[in-house]
Amino acid sequence: MTHQEGPLSPPGRRFPTGDVARVSVFAALIAVLGLPGALNVFGNAVPITLQTFGVMLAGAILGTWRAALAVAVLLVLVAAGLPLLAGGRGGLGVFAGPSVGFLIGWLPGAAVIGWIVERGGRNPGIVRLLIACVAGGVGVIYLFGIPLQAAVTGLTLGKAAVLSAVFLPGDVAKAVLASLVARGTQRAYPDAVPSVHRERIRAAGGR
Repeated sequence: MTHQEGPLSPPGRRFPTGDVARVSVFAALIAVLGLPGALNVFGNAVPITLQTFGVMLAGAILGTWRAALAVAVLLVLVAAGLPLLAGGRGGLGVFAGPSVGFLIGWLPGAAVIGWIVERGGRNPGIVRLLIACVAGGVGVIYLFGIPLQAAVTGLTLGKAAVLSAVFLPGDVAKAVLASLVARGTQRAYPDAVPSVHRERIRAAGGR
């Protein structure tokens, strides 16, 4: 593999050192966003945390595969016992709890965000960034989270969905903030946010 291969490279291939560093930084960022702790409201066993914001930001800035890898690195470390989730949670036990679907959903959610952003051309606008963060950071994560929460807790799917509705205002606010941060990053560092167009130029040997 050459250094021309970037965020659109398929999984299973060796990334350049710069990509490894970015993946590590965003895995650490998601972990750090768990430090403020978790908040359980209205009797919901799934807590509200800031870590979903980190997942959205990873997808919007890293692109499909690097974002998915950043989340995968974090989840592997959590499974190994490191207390990197909000509230100091870690270990295999968290993957048997009510939050398991939301945690699993982080990975495809980040990938979907990256996929949508990458197809925004050289300069994906704030609307595309917001759509990406809502689609992947809310829609995809809920798609995994709600059914598995229902399965683990014994609730009906409808009841689990109602309980999860309390997350919506905060998650939409996180999506807006992640979009604004990604847009600001894009303006300050034009090559930071990946795009299909840019990667095709690199693959062809251009700049």
